[in-house]
Amino acid sequence: MTAVSRYLKKHTETLVKDVGIEQACKLTGKSKATLGRYYSDHDEHADRFMPIEAVALLEQASEYPHVTAALAELSGSSLQYDERRPNAERPGGVNSDVIALSQRFAMLMAEYQQSMEDGKITVNEAKRLLKETVLLQQVLIDMKLHLENDHGAAPT
Repeated sequence: MTAVSRYLKKHTETLVKDVGIEQACKLTGKSKATLGRYYSDHDEHADRFMPIEAVALLEQASEYPHVTAALAELSGSSLQYDERRPNAERPGGVNSDVIALSQRFAMLMAEYQQSMEDGKITVNEAKRLLKETVLLQQVLIDMKLHLENDHGAAPT
């Protein structure tokens, strides 16, 4: 098996485990055994890969687009992923941006306070803080775009 094949199979396994094997079976209509073959590194399954439509269904339900990110890396591309995935579209405008900004900032401060309870920030706590910081940044970008679009203001 090639290095590329092993890499894709590893990310396929991560995707299935992210969604959960039972849920992955329901979403794709595939059995546990079939899903297992898609990420098996045994020689008899070396040429079996998950169909792209199954990948798409699982990535919609996953925390992160594991296989798509792996394909992007293999092609030398980068992937910009928006983790927000809101349940409903947020009404546009600066007022809703200010509310979202204050909520995001509160989440960041809560993560920080929890991280600092023992006086040090662990690797996992740093990852959570970074995630909240990126989400806060995305709200600021939305606000900037709304201000530019709604009021014709351009940064100087």
